[in-house]
Amino acid sequence: MALSALLCQGAAAGAQAALTVPLECRIGTAGWTPCTMTIQRFGEHWWLQVGTQRLEFRSDGRGSITVSDGAGGRRPVQPVWREPRSLCWDGICAKGDLPLD
Repeated sequence: MALSALLCQGAAAGAQAALTVPLECRIGTAGWTPCTMTIQRFGEHWWLQVGTQRLEFRSDGRGSITVSDGAGGRRPVQPVWREPRSLCWDGICAKGDLPLD
């Protein structure tokens, strides 16, 4: 079964199990490094684990996304596609088999 079909089934069933996907990430101008994306609730709550840093994303379902870095700060970010197959949120980028569709 294709990943996108599994994602749709899980979302439709209200599945609570998180999905973790290996990716490559880049923060700012640093180089690409292995990371993971964990999706708790599709389109609502996910995070990137980049080394020891966890960047947690939340969406309000109306287009507003915020990221928190674990140090207590939360800021709004805008998603944008950059380079071939990389998704960025204001300088935080991920590429690979992104489970977005």
